[in-house]
Amino acid sequence: MTATVIDGKAISARMMAEIRAEAGELEAAGWAPRLVSISVGDVAAAELYVRNQQKQAEAAGVAFEARNYPSDISLEQLTGVLAGLNADPRVNGIIIQRPLPAHIPVKALQKAVHPIKDVEGMHPSSIGNIVYNDLTLGPCTAVAAVEILKSLPLKMEGLDVCVIGHSEIVGKPIAFLMMGLGATVTVCHHMTRQVAVHSRAADAVFVAVGKPGLVTGNMLKPGAALIDIGINRVEGRTVGDADYASCAEVAGWITPVPGGVGPVTVAVLMRNAVLATRMQKDHYRAAFAAAV
Repeated sequence: MTATVIDGKAISARMMAEIRAEAGELEAAGWAPRLVSISVGDVAAAELYVRNQQKQAEAAGVAFEARNYPSDISLEQLTGVLAGLNADPRVNGIIIQRPLPAHIPVKALQKAVHPIKDVEGMHPSSIGNIVYNDLTLGPCTAVAAVEILKSLPLKMEGLDVCVIGHSEIVGKPIAFLMMGLGATVTVCHHMTRQVAVHSRAADAVFVAVGKPGLVTGNMLKPGAALIDIGINRVEGRTVGDADYASCAEVAGWITPVPGGVGPVTVAVLMRNAVLATRMQKDHYRAAFAAAV
């Protein structure tokens, strides 16, 4: 068996066409979506991500402003910057770029972004809403991975799913998202005794750990879908968490790295930007509408 390669770029392109149309409608109504990216200190590590986000934002009809602050800025100062952006109706979404200096905890900044402008879906309330199957502004990577699986000819209800990795922003949200779709979910982590026992029983496997080659073909059920979310640099190449060659011989569908989950993640970010803009438009209209 040779797996069908899932084209994340094609999925992203379909999503972006819809996003661009909705962004145009909002702009015509006087609410052109606008994102502000925040990075601190040496931006070399995040520069590629920022450039990619800006390029995709322009393609989606979303304005994008990249701001960089000196590495010695205090947490209090940066929190003040975010408070200003939260209050600015011209800013519809805020992105916190990683990495950050050691004295700036990323969670503190994620909490400081107002939930209605949390286009990354990283605010505790955005993560928590998934438990209630409220996906208003969900975490982009987790939502993207599930969107990819939904694009396959598989019935989500009753699907046996294995999630390898239980991070707060990817693994756990995927598990809740899939349960919300009616799947039966097993979550594996570093204390799971026999990961292969669980992954071989699954119709779909998500892996997001950060260990290249972690999942091999003998860990998969023949014909299963493999959604590889890992991003690792090995000998100058970008690879995922799966041993692609052996997994492609067993799986029914497989995401490449790069070109799989990544492009769809950026599309979800842009979709969140447009959705956040619409939410803010409705909020301001309800709050400040003239009494009749």
